[in-house]
Amino acid sequence: MTRGTLVWRMFALSLVAACGGDGAMDSEPPPAVLTAGTLGEQAITPARDYLSDPRYADTDRKNGETQARVCRACHSLEKGGSNLIGPNLHGMFGKPAGRIEDFDYSEAFSGAGFVWTPRALDAWLAQPARFLPGNRMSFAGVMDEGARNDLVAYLLEVTDDRQDE
Repeated sequence: MTRGTLVWRMFALSLVAACGGDGAMDSEPPPAVLTAGTLGEQAITPARDYLSDPRYADTDRKNGETQARVCRACHSLEKGGSNLIGPNLHGMFGKPAGRIEDFDYSEAFSGAGFVWTPRALDAWLAQPARFLPGNRMSFAGVMDEGARNDLVAYLLEVTDDRQDE
């Protein structure tokens, strides 16, 4: 490798590192993530049951709400909310991916063949492009596991369609 090539690579790496801004680059990348094709069978339970799991029971819901700002940029979370750039996420847990009416999904999502559970959402949030290659969502993911847990717990609460009954 020439000295000039090495200098350019170092420059490019420093630019990438400087773009983190929110601390995301300070975290280790998540361990090998699941993909939509390797999720396997998943348990579908009410949101309150997922929320009693130790992984989500003691999460910081305020941080989850803060983390959800990135979701709200493209998705509505409220019952009856409209589809935006992305589909409305209310009632998503326990439902097949890519099946919300009146939303034009990418081919990858239309044929995804998995159900949204906290496990699937966690894998998606860790590395969306790896989880479901070919999806159109321009979202890099949430590297920090604690932040993902906070976000998943928050979304379990605010998108739970059973709380509206």
